[in-house]
Amino acid sequence: MAKVILDFEKPLIELEEKLEEMRAYIAAEKHPDDGLGANISKEITILENKVNHLRSSIYKNLTRWQRVQIARHPERPYTLDYIYMMFKDFFELSGDRLYGDDKAIIGGFAELSDEKTDFSSTVMIIGHQKGRDTKSNLYRNFGMAQPEGYRKALRLMRLAEKFNKPIITLIDTPGAYPGIEAEERGQAEAIAKNLFEMAKLKVPVICVIIGEGASGGAIGIGVGNKIMMLENAWYSVISPESCSSILWRSWDYKEQAAEALKLTASDLIEHHVIDKVIEEPIGGAHRDPEQTAATLKDALIEELNALKELSSQELIEQRIEKFASMGAWQENKLVSEEKTV
Repeated sequence: MAKVILDFEKPLIELEEKLEEMRAYIAAEKHPDDGLGANISKEITILENKVNHLRSSIYKNLTRWQRVQIARHPERPYTLDYIYMMFKDFFELSGDRLYGDDKAIIGGFAELSDEKTDFSSTVMIIGHQKGRDTKSNLYRNFGMAQPEGYRKALRLMRLAEKFNKPIITLIDTPGAYPGIEAEERGQAEAIAKNLFEMAKLKVPVICVIIGEGASGGAIGIGVGNKIMMLENAWYSVISPESCSSILWRSWDYKEQAAEALKLTASDLIEHHVIDKVIEEPIGGAHRDPEQTAATLKDALIEELNALKELSSQELIEQRIEKFASMGAWQENKLVSEEKTV
């Protein structure tokens, strides 16, 4: 796969490529012993400082649309990548026992452990899965789940509840599949039922938005005691392009739509929609997937340790209260005065 460079990254990539060329030249020891090598080493140091400054300047001041672009980066880690980096002994479970097996959602039991803290727990891990190329994207339906995918997820959640195992969901989808066949098989009902049933689960549930979190496709596996989000992910009721299409009848205003939607992690934690932002390496999770996975793993263990102290009833009450208190509203009370005659 050819390296994908986003528009705002081009000045940085050009400098990084030049820096690598200079390092390769020094490493090859092709320069004569006339002081040229020392001069190049000095230039490398100057260029390294310039690259670090530019990298920090670009990625610390990203617009909301730029974060959406990073969330969609084709080299970004997907659910299976995180599973193999963070968990042991993953055993995938398939099918909804009603219609079929939706490859856009994967799930199964796995072991989450950490030798440093002596933590070990079997968990049910469920998440959206995208593909890396045309063939795998068609196989995974571009990460857009159909009704059988959400019913499979619910089946696995009930299985986890039966064996008293925590549930972790990884959300990364451009939305639930909008095809006619999905609607015929009850797409809206499947998502709505997941919301209802997830609210009542008697085990800890942690949800993490690792990339795209669009609309009902995301919330269909997104009701949890704790909602976490990677720094460059996005989470909204609608994508910027669709919002632009509705409001302006064109996709040309997607950047303005992204600003208005306030869909980034920093926006959502401010409005108490999510509980924690997971930092990514500068440049995005795809720059250092292992570091991102390690940071996320530490956060999951921390939250699971806290949630295991709660009883089943407390977990349910906390989850319901969490979602019931989301949003902003104002209540106006009508005061009627009795007239005396």
